[in-house]
Amino acid sequence: MNDTSSPATAVAPVKWWDTLKVYGQPASLRMLALGFAAGLPLLLVLGTLSFRLREAGIDRSTIGHLSWVGLAYGFKWAWAPLVDRLPLPLLTPWLGRRRSWLLLSQLAIMAGLAGMAWQDPRDGLTPLVVCALVVAFASATQDIALDAFRIESADARLQAALAASYQTGYRLAMIWAGAGVLWIAAHQEAVGQSGYQQLAWQAAYLVMAASMVVGLVTVAFSHEPAPVAIAPARNVGEWLQSAVVAPFADFWQRHRWHAVLVLSLIAVYRISDVVMGIMANPFYVDMGYTKEEVAAVTKVYGVVMTLLGAFVGGAMALRWGVMRVLMIGALLSALSNLLFAWLGQHGHDVTALIWVISADNLSSGIASAAFIAYLSSLTNVQYSATQYALFSSLMLLLPKFVAGFSGQFVDAWGYEAFFISTALLGLPVLGLVWLASRAEK
Repeated sequence: MNDTSSPATAVAPVKWWDTLKVYGQPASLRMLALGFAAGLPLLLVLGTLSFRLREAGIDRSTIGHLSWVGLAYGFKWAWAPLVDRLPLPLLTPWLGRRRSWLLLSQLAIMAGLAGMAWQDPRDGLTPLVVCALVVAFASATQDIALDAFRIESADARLQAALAASYQTGYRLAMIWAGAGVLWIAAHQEAVGQSGYQQLAWQAAYLVMAASMVVGLVTVAFSHEPAPVAIAPARNVGEWLQSAVVAPFADFWQRHRWHAVLVLSLIAVYRISDVVMGIMANPFYVDMGYTKEEVAAVTKVYGVVMTLLGAFVGGAMALRWGVMRVLMIGALLSALSNLLFAWLGQHGHDVTALIWVISADNLSSGIASAAFIAYLSSLTNVQYSATQYALFSSLMLLLPKFVAGFSGQFVDAWGYEAFFISTALLGLPVLGLVWLASRAEK
Protein backbone atom coordinates (compact mmCIF):
# COMPACT_ATOMS: atom_id res chain seq x y z
CA MET A 1 0.00 0.00 0.00
CA ASN A 2 1.50 3.35 -1.05
CA ASP A 3 1.96 6.07 1.54
CA THR A 4 0.54 9.05 -0.31
CA SER A 5 1.57 11.38 2.49
CA SER A 6 5.31 10.73 2.06
CA PRO A 7 7.51 13.60 0.80
CA ALA A 8 8.46 11.60 -2.28
CA THR A 9 4.91 11.24 -3.53
CA ALA A 10 3.03 14.18 -2.02
CA VAL A 11 1.90 16.86 -4.47
CA ALA A 12 1.38 20.36 -3.16
CA PRO A 13 -2.13 21.65 -3.91
CA VAL A 14 -2.37 24.32 -6.56
CA LYS A 15 -3.15 27.74 -5.11
CA TRP A 16 -6.37 29.37 -6.30
CA TRP A 17 -4.51 32.46 -7.57
CA ASP A 18 -2.07 30.33 -9.60
CA THR A 19 -5.04 28.39 -10.95
CA LEU A 20 -6.80 31.54 -12.13
CA LYS A 21 -3.70 33.06 -13.78
CA VAL A 22 -3.94 30.48 -16.56
CA TYR A 23 -6.91 32.41 -17.99
CA GLY A 24 -4.59 35.30 -18.91
CA GLN A 25 -2.26 33.18 -21.03
CA PRO A 26 -2.25 33.67 -24.84
CA ALA A 27 -3.72 30.22 -25.48
CA SER A 28 -6.68 31.02 -23.21
CA LEU A 29 -7.25 34.42 -24.81
CA ARG A 30 -7.25 32.89 -28.30
CA MET A 31 -9.82 30.35 -27.17
CA LEU A 32 -11.92 33.19 -25.75
CA ALA A 33 -12.17 34.82 -29.19
CA LEU A 34 -12.56 31.57 -31.11
CA GLY A 35 -15.20 30.44 -28.62
CA PHE A 36 -17.13 33.58 -29.59
CA ALA A 37 -16.98 32.57 -33.26
CA ALA A 38 -18.16 29.06 -32.35
CA GLY A 39 -21.03 30.20 -30.14
CA LEU A 40 -22.50 32.79 -32.49
CA PRO A 41 -24.17 30.50 -35.10
CA LEU A 42 -25.79 27.99 -32.73
CA LEU A 43 -28.56 30.17 -31.31
CA LEU A 44 -29.24 31.79 -34.67
CA VAL A 45 -30.25 28.43 -36.19
CA LEU A 46 -31.87 27.03 -33.03
CA GLY A 47 -32.80 29.15 -29.99
CA THR A 48 -33.19 32.64 -31.45
CA LEU A 49 -34.67 31.19 -34.62
CA SER A 50 -37.36 29.43 -32.58
CA PHE A 51 -38.31 32.79 -31.01
CA ARG A 52 -38.43 34.39 -34.47
CA LEU A 53 -40.55 31.57 -35.90
CA ARG A 54 -42.99 31.56 -32.97
CA GLU A 55 -43.44 35.32 -33.29
CA ALA A 56 -44.12 34.81 -37.01
CA GLY A 57 -46.97 32.46 -36.10
CA ILE A 58 -45.26 29.13 -36.83
CA ASP A 59 -46.76 26.34 -34.70
CA ARG A 60 -44.77 24.64 -31.93
CA SER A 61 -44.73 21.21 -33.59
CA THR A 62 -43.13 22.67 -36.73
CA ILE A 63 -40.61 24.58 -34.62
CA GLY A 64 -39.71 21.35 -32.84
CA HIS A 65 -39.21 19.51 -36.12
CA LEU A 66 -37.09 22.34 -37.53
CA SER A 67 -34.73 21.90 -34.59
CA TRP A 68 -33.48 18.84 -36.49
CA VAL A 69 -31.35 21.31 -38.41
CA GLY A 70 -29.12 20.93 -35.37
CA LEU A 71 -28.54 17.27 -36.25
CA ALA A 72 -25.77 18.58 -38.52
CA TYR A 73 -23.77 18.87 -35.30
CA GLY A 74 -24.62 15.26 -34.49
CA PHE A 75 -23.21 13.88 -37.74
CA LYS A 76 -20.05 15.95 -38.00
CA TRP A 77 -17.97 12.87 -37.26
CA ALA A 78 -18.82 11.74 -40.81
CA TRP A 79 -16.71 14.47 -42.43
CA ALA A 80 -14.33 15.04 -39.52
CA PRO A 81 -11.63 12.81 -41.11
CA LEU A 82 -11.57 15.18 -44.10
CA VAL A 83 -11.17 18.20 -41.84
CA ASP A 84 -8.54 16.34 -39.83
CA ARG A 85 -6.38 15.28 -42.76
CA LEU A 86 -7.40 16.89 -46.07
CA PRO A 87 -5.44 20.02 -47.05
CA LEU A 88 -7.30 22.87 -48.73
CA PRO A 89 -5.82 24.25 -51.96
CA LEU A 90 -4.16 27.65 -51.44
CA LEU A 91 -5.44 28.05 -47.85
CA THR A 92 -3.56 25.20 -46.15
CA PRO A 93 -0.08 26.16 -47.47
CA TRP A 94 -0.81 29.72 -46.32
CA LEU A 95 -2.50 29.18 -42.94
CA GLY A 96 -1.88 25.56 -41.97
CA ARG A 97 -4.23 22.61 -41.57
CA ARG A 98 -6.36 23.87 -38.65
CA ARG A 99 -6.58 27.57 -39.50
CA SER A 100 -7.44 26.96 -43.17
CA TRP A 101 -10.53 24.95 -42.25
CA LEU A 102 -11.46 27.52 -39.61
CA LEU A 103 -11.35 30.35 -42.14
CA LEU A 104 -13.35 28.48 -44.79
CA SER A 105 -16.09 27.48 -42.36
CA GLN A 106 -16.35 31.00 -40.91
CA LEU A 107 -16.84 32.51 -44.37
CA ALA A 108 -19.61 29.96 -45.07
CA ILE A 109 -21.31 30.84 -41.77
CA MET A 110 -21.34 34.52 -42.71
CA ALA A 111 -22.92 33.73 -46.09
CA GLY A 112 -25.58 31.48 -44.53
CA LEU A 113 -26.55 34.04 -41.89
CA ALA A 114 -26.88 36.73 -44.55
CA GLY A 115 -29.20 34.39 -46.47
CA MET A 116 -31.32 33.80 -43.37
CA ALA A 117 -31.62 37.56 -42.94
CA TRP A 118 -33.37 37.99 -46.28
CA GLN A 119 -35.88 35.12 -45.89
CA ASP A 120 -39.36 35.80 -44.49
CA PRO A 121 -40.74 32.64 -42.77
CA ARG A 122 -44.31 33.73 -43.51
CA ASP A 123 -43.62 33.33 -47.25
CA GLY A 124 -42.43 29.74 -46.85
CA LEU A 125 -39.90 27.98 -44.68
CA THR A 126 -37.86 26.12 -47.31
CA PRO A 127 -35.41 28.91 -48.28
CA LEU A 128 -34.88 29.80 -44.63
CA VAL A 129 -34.25 26.16 -43.71
CA VAL A 130 -31.73 25.76 -46.55
CA CYS A 131 -29.77 28.77 -45.31
CA ALA A 132 -29.99 27.48 -41.73
CA LEU A 133 -28.58 24.14 -42.90
CA VAL A 134 -25.64 25.93 -44.53
CA VAL A 135 -24.94 27.72 -41.25
CA ALA A 136 -25.30 24.51 -39.23
CA PHE A 137 -22.99 22.44 -41.45
CA ALA A 138 -20.40 25.22 -41.65
CA SER A 139 -20.63 25.75 -37.88
CA ALA A 140 -20.17 22.03 -37.25
CA THR A 141 -17.11 22.07 -39.52
CA GLN A 142 -15.72 25.03 -37.60
CA ASP A 143 -16.24 23.08 -34.38
CA ILE A 144 -14.24 20.13 -35.74
CA ALA A 145 -11.25 22.29 -36.65
CA LEU A 146 -11.55 24.40 -33.51
CA ASP A 147 -11.67 21.43 -31.13
CA ALA A 148 -8.52 20.05 -32.73
CA PHE A 149 -6.89 23.50 -32.57
CA ARG A 150 -7.69 23.74 -28.84
CA ILE A 151 -6.52 20.23 -27.96
CA GLU A 152 -3.26 20.64 -29.88
CA SER A 153 -2.54 24.09 -28.41
CA ALA A 154 -1.85 22.97 -24.83
CA ASP A 155 -1.18 19.88 -22.73
CA ALA A 156 -3.88 17.86 -20.97
CA ARG A 157 -3.50 19.64 -17.63
CA LEU A 158 -4.59 22.97 -19.17
CA GLN A 159 -7.56 21.59 -21.11
CA ALA A 160 -10.08 22.37 -18.35
CA ALA A 161 -8.92 26.00 -18.26
CA LEU A 162 -8.99 26.26 -22.07
CA ALA A 163 -12.47 24.73 -21.99
CA ALA A 164 -13.56 27.42 -19.53
CA SER A 165 -12.09 30.18 -21.75
CA TYR A 166 -13.78 28.62 -24.76
CA GLN A 167 -17.06 28.51 -22.85
CA THR A 168 -16.64 32.15 -21.86
CA GLY A 169 -16.25 33.25 -25.47
CA TYR A 170 -19.04 30.89 -26.46
CA ARG A 171 -21.41 32.36 -23.89
CA LEU A 172 -20.47 35.94 -24.76
CA ALA A 173 -21.44 35.11 -28.33
CA MET A 174 -24.70 33.69 -27.03
CA ILE A 175 -25.39 37.01 -25.31
CA TRP A 176 -24.87 38.73 -28.62
CA ALA A 177 -26.73 36.12 -30.69
CA GLY A 178 -29.49 35.91 -28.08
CA ALA A 179 -29.94 39.28 -26.39
CA GLY A 180 -28.22 41.33 -29.09
CA VAL A 181 -30.36 40.03 -31.92
CA LEU A 182 -33.55 40.55 -29.90
CA TRP A 183 -32.57 44.09 -28.94
CA ILE A 184 -31.65 44.97 -32.52
CA ALA A 185 -34.91 43.51 -33.83
CA ALA A 186 -36.92 45.32 -31.14
CA HIS A 187 -35.31 48.70 -31.88
CA GLN A 188 -35.71 48.25 -35.64
CA GLU A 189 -39.45 47.66 -35.40
CA ALA A 190 -41.71 50.27 -36.94
CA VAL A 191 -43.48 52.40 -34.35
CA GLY A 192 -47.18 51.67 -34.02
CA GLN A 193 -47.02 48.20 -35.55
CA SER A 194 -47.30 44.95 -33.61
CA GLY A 195 -46.49 41.36 -34.37
CA TYR A 196 -43.78 39.98 -36.60
CA GLN A 197 -41.76 42.51 -38.65
CA GLN A 198 -39.43 41.04 -41.27
CA LEU A 199 -37.29 44.16 -41.80
CA ALA A 200 -36.42 44.26 -38.10
CA TRP A 201 -35.28 40.63 -38.08
CA GLN A 202 -33.44 41.16 -41.37
CA ALA A 203 -31.33 43.94 -39.85
CA ALA A 204 -30.62 41.84 -36.76
CA TYR A 205 -29.39 38.82 -38.73
CA LEU A 206 -27.19 40.92 -41.01
CA VAL A 207 -25.46 42.35 -37.94
CA MET A 208 -24.93 38.80 -36.69
CA ALA A 209 -23.34 37.81 -40.00
CA ALA A 210 -20.92 40.74 -39.75
CA SER A 211 -20.02 39.70 -36.20
CA MET A 212 -18.21 36.62 -37.48
CA VAL A 213 -15.35 38.99 -38.31
CA VAL A 214 -14.14 38.33 -34.74
CA GLY A 215 -13.34 34.76 -35.73
CA LEU A 216 -11.74 35.72 -39.02
CA VAL A 217 -9.38 38.20 -37.36
CA THR A 218 -8.43 35.74 -34.62
CA VAL A 219 -7.61 33.01 -37.13
CA ALA A 220 -5.52 35.45 -39.16
CA PHE A 221 -3.39 36.46 -36.15
CA SER A 222 -3.17 33.07 -34.40
CA HIS A 223 -0.28 30.65 -34.67
CA GLU A 224 -0.91 27.24 -36.18
CA PRO A 225 -0.35 24.51 -33.54
CA ALA A 226 2.71 22.35 -34.07
CA PRO A 227 1.59 19.79 -36.67
CA VAL A 228 1.40 16.16 -35.64
CA ALA A 229 3.61 14.03 -37.88
CA ILE A 230 1.48 12.05 -40.34
CA ALA A 231 2.98 9.45 -42.64
CA PRO A 232 2.07 10.19 -46.28
CA ALA A 233 -0.48 7.84 -47.81
CA ARG A 234 0.57 5.93 -50.91
CA ASN A 235 -2.97 5.39 -52.22
CA VAL A 236 -6.64 6.13 -51.44
CA GLY A 237 -7.08 2.93 -49.45
CA GLU A 238 -4.15 3.75 -47.20
CA TRP A 239 -5.45 7.29 -46.72
CA LEU A 240 -8.89 5.99 -45.71
CA GLN A 241 -7.25 3.58 -43.30
CA SER A 242 -5.22 6.30 -41.59
CA ALA A 243 -7.81 9.10 -41.72
CA VAL A 244 -11.09 7.23 -41.17
CA VAL A 245 -10.52 3.78 -39.71
CA ALA A 246 -7.49 4.42 -37.49
CA PRO A 247 -9.06 7.13 -35.26
CA PHE A 248 -12.01 4.90 -34.35
CA ALA A 249 -9.85 1.77 -34.01
CA ASP A 250 -7.46 3.67 -31.75
CA PHE A 251 -10.29 4.65 -29.41
CA TRP A 252 -11.59 1.07 -29.12
CA GLN A 253 -8.09 -0.34 -28.61
CA ARG A 254 -7.33 2.12 -25.81
CA HIS A 255 -10.63 1.74 -23.94
CA ARG A 256 -11.83 -1.78 -24.90
CA TRP A 257 -15.06 -2.68 -23.02
CA HIS A 258 -14.94 0.67 -21.24
CA ALA A 259 -15.55 2.32 -24.64
CA VAL A 260 -19.22 1.28 -24.57
CA LEU A 261 -19.70 2.92 -21.17
CA VAL A 262 -17.87 6.08 -22.24
CA LEU A 263 -19.89 6.43 -25.45
CA SER A 264 -23.15 5.83 -23.58
CA LEU A 265 -22.30 8.56 -21.09
CA ILE A 266 -21.39 10.98 -23.87
CA ALA A 267 -24.63 10.21 -25.72
CA VAL A 268 -26.92 11.20 -22.84
CA TYR A 269 -24.96 13.58 -20.60
CA ARG A 270 -26.59 16.80 -21.90
CA ILE A 271 -29.98 15.33 -22.85
CA SER A 272 -31.95 17.21 -20.15
CA ASP A 273 -30.66 20.62 -21.21
CA VAL A 274 -30.80 20.07 -24.98
CA VAL A 275 -34.35 18.69 -25.08
CA MET A 276 -35.65 21.39 -22.74
CA GLY A 277 -33.85 24.19 -24.59
CA ILE A 278 -35.75 23.83 -27.86
CA MET A 279 -39.03 24.85 -26.24
CA ALA A 280 -37.58 27.53 -23.96
CA ASN A 281 -38.07 30.45 -26.37
CA PRO A 282 -41.58 29.43 -27.47
CA PHE A 283 -42.34 29.11 -23.73
CA TYR A 284 -41.20 32.71 -23.14
CA VAL A 285 -43.32 33.96 -26.05
CA ASP A 286 -46.38 32.05 -24.84
CA MET A 287 -45.90 33.31 -21.27
CA GLY A 288 -46.04 36.89 -22.54
CA TYR A 289 -42.42 37.91 -21.98
CA THR A 290 -41.27 40.74 -24.26
CA LYS A 291 -38.13 40.69 -26.43
CA GLU A 292 -36.43 43.10 -24.01
CA GLU A 293 -37.28 40.93 -20.96
CA VAL A 294 -36.09 37.73 -22.62
CA ALA A 295 -32.93 39.47 -23.83
CA ALA A 296 -32.06 41.00 -20.44
CA VAL A 297 -32.86 38.03 -18.21
CA THR A 298 -32.21 34.88 -20.23
CA LYS A 299 -29.62 36.09 -22.75
CA VAL A 300 -27.52 38.55 -20.73
CA TYR A 301 -27.97 37.81 -17.04
CA GLY A 302 -28.40 34.11 -17.76
CA VAL A 303 -25.21 33.93 -19.81
CA VAL A 304 -23.30 35.76 -17.07
CA MET A 305 -24.44 33.04 -14.68
CA THR A 306 -23.31 30.41 -17.20
CA LEU A 307 -19.91 32.08 -17.43
CA LEU A 308 -19.63 32.00 -13.65
CA GLY A 309 -20.53 28.34 -13.72
CA ALA A 310 -17.95 27.64 -16.45
CA PHE A 311 -15.14 29.27 -14.46
CA VAL A 312 -16.21 27.52 -11.27
CA GLY A 313 -16.48 24.20 -13.12
CA GLY A 314 -13.06 24.60 -14.73
CA ALA A 315 -11.40 25.49 -11.43
CA MET A 316 -13.22 22.68 -9.59
CA ALA A 317 -12.06 20.18 -12.23
CA LEU A 318 -8.45 21.26 -11.76
CA ARG A 319 -8.66 20.80 -7.99
CA TRP A 320 -11.10 17.91 -7.51
CA GLY A 321 -10.93 16.01 -10.80
CA VAL A 322 -13.26 15.95 -13.78
CA MET A 323 -15.43 12.99 -12.77
CA ARG A 324 -16.59 14.53 -9.50
CA VAL A 325 -17.60 17.72 -11.28
CA LEU A 326 -19.36 15.70 -14.00
CA MET A 327 -21.57 14.17 -11.31
CA ILE A 328 -22.32 17.52 -9.71
CA GLY A 329 -23.14 19.08 -13.07
CA ALA A 330 -25.43 16.22 -14.11
CA LEU A 331 -27.40 16.40 -10.86
CA LEU A 332 -27.80 20.18 -10.92
CA SER A 333 -28.80 20.21 -14.61
CA ALA A 334 -31.63 17.75 -14.04
CA LEU A 335 -32.91 19.50 -10.90
CA SER A 336 -32.89 22.95 -12.53
CA ASN A 337 -35.37 21.81 -15.20
CA LEU A 338 -37.95 21.27 -12.47
CA LEU A 339 -37.78 24.99 -11.76
CA PHE A 340 -39.18 25.71 -15.25
CA ALA A 341 -42.23 23.61 -14.38
CA TRP A 342 -42.65 25.80 -11.28
CA LEU A 343 -42.18 28.94 -13.42
CA GLY A 344 -44.96 27.82 -15.77
CA GLN A 345 -47.42 28.11 -12.88
CA HIS A 346 -46.53 31.79 -12.35
CA GLY A 347 -47.27 33.09 -15.84
CA HIS A 348 -45.58 36.39 -16.64
CA ASP A 349 -43.33 36.87 -13.59
CA VAL A 350 -39.93 38.45 -14.29
CA THR A 351 -38.66 37.99 -10.72
CA ALA A 352 -39.42 34.25 -10.81
CA LEU A 353 -37.76 34.05 -14.23
CA ILE A 354 -34.57 35.60 -12.82
CA TRP A 355 -34.35 33.01 -10.03
CA VAL A 356 -34.95 30.11 -12.41
CA ILE A 357 -32.41 31.36 -14.95
CA SER A 358 -29.83 31.85 -12.16
CA ALA A 359 -30.02 28.23 -11.06
CA ASP A 360 -30.33 26.74 -14.54
CA ASN A 361 -27.47 28.60 -16.19
CA LEU A 362 -25.07 28.23 -13.26
CA SER A 363 -25.65 24.47 -13.39
CA SER A 364 -25.19 24.42 -17.16
CA GLY A 365 -21.86 26.24 -16.96
CA ILE A 366 -20.45 23.84 -14.37
CA ALA A 367 -21.58 20.80 -16.36
CA SER A 368 -20.29 22.13 -19.71
CA ALA A 369 -16.77 22.98 -18.49
CA ALA A 370 -16.33 19.58 -16.89
CA PHE A 371 -17.80 17.73 -19.85
CA ILE A 372 -15.57 19.43 -22.42
CA ALA A 373 -12.52 18.65 -20.28
CA TYR A 374 -13.70 15.03 -20.06
CA LEU A 375 -14.11 14.73 -23.83
CA SER A 376 -10.69 16.30 -24.41
CA SER A 377 -9.05 13.80 -22.06
CA LEU A 378 -10.37 10.92 -24.17
CA THR A 379 -8.68 11.95 -27.41
CA ASN A 380 -5.40 10.84 -28.91
CA VAL A 381 -3.58 13.92 -30.24
CA GLN A 382 -2.81 12.05 -33.48
CA TYR A 383 -6.55 11.94 -34.26
CA SER A 384 -7.77 14.87 -32.19
CA ALA A 385 -10.19 16.37 -34.75
CA THR A 386 -11.84 13.09 -35.74
CA GLN A 387 -12.10 11.62 -32.25
CA TYR A 388 -13.35 14.81 -30.62
CA ALA A 389 -15.88 15.23 -33.46
CA LEU A 390 -17.12 11.71 -32.74
CA PHE A 391 -17.57 12.52 -29.06
CA SER A 392 -19.19 15.93 -29.52
CA SER A 393 -21.42 14.58 -32.32
CA LEU A 394 -22.58 11.71 -30.16
CA MET A 395 -23.26 14.20 -27.38
CA LEU A 396 -25.89 15.92 -29.54
CA LEU A 397 -27.26 13.17 -31.77
CA LEU A 398 -29.78 11.52 -29.43
CA PRO A 399 -30.77 14.73 -27.57
CA LYS A 400 -31.38 16.64 -30.82
CA PHE A 401 -33.44 13.80 -32.26
CA VAL A 402 -35.60 13.58 -29.13
CA ALA A 403 -35.90 17.38 -29.01
CA GLY A 404 -37.51 17.37 -32.45
CA PHE A 405 -40.67 15.95 -30.85
CA SER A 406 -40.71 18.50 -28.02
CA GLY A 407 -43.30 20.73 -29.69
CA GLN A 408 -45.70 17.83 -30.15
CA PHE A 409 -45.22 16.86 -26.49
CA VAL A 410 -46.01 20.40 -25.32
CA ASP A 411 -49.08 20.57 -27.56
CA ALA A 412 -50.37 17.30 -26.10
CA TRP A 413 -49.38 17.59 -22.42
CA GLY A 414 -48.43 21.19 -21.69
CA TYR A 415 -45.26 22.91 -20.59
CA GLU A 416 -45.28 21.74 -16.96
CA ALA A 417 -45.32 18.04 -17.86
CA PHE A 418 -42.67 18.68 -20.50
CA PHE A 419 -40.20 20.27 -18.10
CA ILE A 420 -40.72 17.55 -15.49
CA SER A 421 -40.10 14.90 -18.15
CA THR A 422 -36.85 16.54 -19.26
CA ALA A 423 -35.65 16.47 -15.64
CA LEU A 424 -36.38 12.74 -15.44
CA LEU A 425 -34.30 12.20 -18.58
CA GLY A 426 -31.27 13.15 -16.49
CA LEU A 427 -31.61 10.28 -14.00
CA PRO A 428 -29.79 7.63 -16.11
CA VAL A 429 -26.92 10.09 -16.55
CA LEU A 430 -26.11 9.97 -12.83
CA GLY A 431 -25.72 6.19 -12.96
CA LEU A 432 -23.48 6.33 -16.02
CA VAL A 433 -21.20 8.96 -14.45
CA TRP A 434 -20.88 6.78 -11.34
CA LEU A 435 -20.04 3.71 -13.44
CA ALA A 436 -17.52 5.64 -15.55
CA SER A 437 -15.80 7.01 -12.45
CA ARG A 438 -15.59 3.51 -10.97
CA ALA A 439 -14.17 2.09 -14.22
CA GLU A 440 -11.37 4.69 -14.21
CA LYS A 441 -10.11 3.58 -10.79
